[in-house]
Amino acid sequence: MTPFWSRTCGRILNQGDLLTGCLIPVFNPDFGNSATEEVPISEADLIIVTQTCDLEHGKVSFGGLCPIYPLSEFEEVNSKFKKKGQWEEVRKGRVPGLHLLASPLTPQDNQKALVVDFGQIFSLPFGYLAARAEALGNRWRLDSPFLEHFSQAFARFFMRVGLPSTIPPFK
Repeated sequence: MTPFWSRTCGRILNQGDLLTGCLIPVFNPDFGNSATEEVPISEADLIIVTQTCDLEHGKVSFGGLCPIYPLSEFEEVNSKFKKKGQWEEVRKGRVPGLHLLASPLTPQDNQKALVVDFGQIFSLPFGYLAARAEALGNRWRLDSPFLEHFSQAFARFFMRVGLPSTIPPFK
């Protein structure tokens, strides 16, 4: 089986880099009702969705990232995915906003796969992300052609267009 991931280290960031334990803001539903309020911080495992060329050439002050979860953790919050056949639909690309990636350690075991949620995007300062990457030491980077497939899935999710009407079906 072709490996999905390779090991990397250092401050250099690429699209498809897995950054564990990133600090993220957690906004309350009534956020903005007060001129001064505290925003709690949580931790999440995130994967970079910003294009590598933009990261390499300093074209961004903030990087875009999406949360990535083990299947079992995602199922705890989204119980419908515990039902038989749900993950197969995600694997086939039939569930908008979700994308499966093989486990870095056991890619042959689909129960150890990771799910990316494109429905949540975090924008974090580039300097913070570079420092976090360096602090992690060895970390995972998504390899080609899986990186391009991931990038394409992300783009497909955001390029969807709802039409008010369509061409009638052929009979």
